[in-house]
Amino acid sequence: MHGKVDGAVVPAPGNERLPDHVAIIMDGNGRWAQSRGMPRIEGHRRGVDSVRMVSETCTELGIEAVTLYCLSSENWKRPKAELDFLMQLLEQYLVEERDLIMKQGLRLKVIGRRDRLPASVLKEMDKTIDVSADNPGTQLVLAIDYGGRDEIAMAARSICSDVQAGRLEMDSIDEEAINRRLYTAGLPDVDLMIRTGGEMRVSNFLLWQLSYAELWVTQTCWPDFNRDEFNVALESFASRDRRFGGLSGQPVQPTFGES
Repeated sequence: MHGKVDGAVVPAPGNERLPDHVAIIMDGNGRWAQSRGMPRIEGHRRGVDSVRMVSETCTELGIEAVTLYCLSSENWKRPKAELDFLMQLLEQYLVEERDLIMKQGLRLKVIGRRDRLPASVLKEMDKTIDVSADNPGTQLVLAIDYGGRDEIAMAARSICSDVQAGRLEMDSIDEEAINRRLYTAGLPDVDLMIRTGGEMRVSNFLLWQLSYAELWVTQTCWPDFNRDEFNVALESFASRDRRFGGLSGQPVQPTFGES
């Protein structure tokens, strides 16, 4: 179990089984708004509060990284007005939350394609990344214009290029060679993947990195996801027997390819 100190979730003594890396599919913003007679964009606006709560909680607990699925590569199919608002909201977040990111010691990282993002968003994104680069705390990773299959294809192209150039031998292509070429290079694999909004799928999110992740799904839509529910997800993770292909009671480190 976890307790709270001044509203913050903290691990109880003797039970510090926390994930190193939490990934969250922040789903249900539009449905949350529509169920209240509001435009879909209001759900995205209100969801920023949940983003702030998660980053604060991860900082307080010392969780190494949290990755938030902000915009998938498939989301460009949505109405232009909604996409324009999302870009405006993202730029606003990067500016208005910059002081809080620095205060909390967060290190901002962004994964995904850059070529389809507005120049104004890229400017504020790079500024926040640069000023927070030396912070000692949780890595706050925003997945923007991100697709898991596209990421793996990118890694494959990089490997092919290195082989053709003589920088890499065919026999040296292993899991680590792929890891080094992913957007998430240097981050631990995902331990806990949370999805709000009730859908039971991973939606092309961190397909390689989720290989041994524990999954936790809630019907709660993202704007209503609070500290108490985040605490429940962390408690669920702490209670699970993670065998990584071994037997119960025999802790082993995960190795890609085990079954």
